Amino acid sequence: MKKINAAIEDTLCPCGSNTSYVRCCGRYLDGDEVAGTAEALMRSRYTAYVLLREAYLLATWHLSTRPLALDMDNAGTKWVGLQVLRHEQQNELSAFVEFIARYKVNGRAQRLHEISRFLREGGQWFYVDGKLS
Repeated sequence: MKKINAAIEDTLCPCGSNTSYVRCCGRYLDGDEVAGTAEALMRSRYTAYVLLREAYLLATWHLSTRPLALDMDNAGTKWVGLQVLRHEQQNELSAFVEFIARYKVNGRAQRLHEISRFLREGGQWFYVDGKLS
């Protein structure tokens, strides 16, 4: 397991779980664990956006839709909250997660309402794509 920055070790996870980062998304972003559900993966991906962890985002993006790179150098964007509205597992290999992510761009409040599609391959969940609502 990678050494975790002591400043973040006891902080609440950005995904809104009311659990410490280390016990929540940190297990996936900094450890060797894979998310056990599509919802856990979606939460960890939100946290990766907050922490600017491009490598994690790309590694958890399904190969069929994965971009070559992400523009993570958005200095004016600040992610401020996540609300999971529903998680539906269609079967053991397919799931949907509906969420609202709140963020600010240069101080202006924005929100992203998405229904994301996830597939499970080789025991690991991957983000495929999302439909904006």
